[in-house]
Amino acid sequence: MRIVQIIDSLEIGGAEKMAINYANALSAKIEFSGLVATRAEGKLLNQWNDSVSYLFLKKKSALDFGAVFRLKKYCKENKVEFLQPHGSSYFTALLVKFVYPKVKIIWHDHNGLSEFISSDKAFVLKLSSFFFKGIIVVNYKLKNWAESELNCKKVIYLSNFTTIDIAINAETVLKGESGKRILCLANLRDQKNHFLLLKIAVMLKQSNPDWTFHLIGKDSEDNYSKQVRESIINNSLENNVFIYGSKNDIGNILSQSDIAILTSSSEGLPVALIEYGLSKKPVVSTNVGEIPLIIKDGINGFIVDANDAGLFYQKVVRFITESDLRAQMGDSLYQTVIQNNSEEGVIANYLNWILSL
Repeated sequence: MRIVQIIDSLEIGGAEKMAINYANALSAKIEFSGLVATRAEGKLLNQWNDSVSYLFLKKKSALDFGAVFRLKKYCKENKVEFLQPHGSSYFTALLVKFVYPKVKIIWHDHNGLSEFISSDKAFVLKLSSFFFKGIIVVNYKLKNWAESELNCKKVIYLSNFTTIDIAINAETVLKGESGKRILCLANLRDQKNHFLLLKIAVMLKQSNPDWTFHLIGKDSEDNYSKQVRESIINNSLENNVFIYGSKNDIGNILSQSDIAILTSSSEGLPVALIEYGLSKKPVVSTNVGEIPLIIKDGINGFIVDANDAGLFYQKVVRFITESDLRAQMGDSLYQTVIQNNSEEGVIANYLNWILSL
């Protein structure tokens, strides 16, 4: 079997990390595993195994036919059977299929807001889906949406999985007081709802001012980012909430953190949650996407309704005041992730599904 992952960039993000995870995992299981970045490289550059074949297309526009024919040549030379585009990179794979029909497309949908995409983008996706051999989704809501709205009936839910590379040089030093840090691994974008985090930070500043929030994730320096930064200033949170941007040394960052949170308004299955679990962190999260499949409230973490800042704050404070509970729930989440979101189990299901196609 010969499979290539396609992703728009190698900036730090869930879909980007999963493209690399699949390329790495498959390199030990199949004849040929490749990874293609279409538009940009980034901080995840070189995080794949030596056994993974890599190509950077340097695609300049949506209809960059030079890039399309470069990818066709790569597929032909390496006898690629399946292209697995992640997210919006499906369009590149589709153009390649038009000029190299023998390749098959498996679309990997990570977007927790796919059901809300604009009508013009939905139209293009629906047309493109006639050419998909199969679709992988990261939550059951997306599975229902794909089965009802798209023109490909071979749809499977596969949970995200990840590993934490402790070999990456430790570069990031978190601000604030050691033993009193709250971590949020989430790119600065609307779906991640950092404004809920800031509401909690305002409340926590009154009761526990020595505890600080640390935001790790891509900062596109857009309007959303500007609004988050303005809110930090307007609420006098400059010494309570810190923004770092994208970072590679996630294992190092997790080791400096004491509580982990996710405040998203919409999700698939966030890779960050799996990273929290693998690091045995106590977690408070919103009740969105497939997060409830992992976090069982009061057993291996706390889960609250999206936008319920008051209850979210209460759960954070409980972790702050009960160190034994932090350790207990961190261990429980670790066991859950190991049992249900391991690379071995997901890849076995994936390969069986591919064979069935």
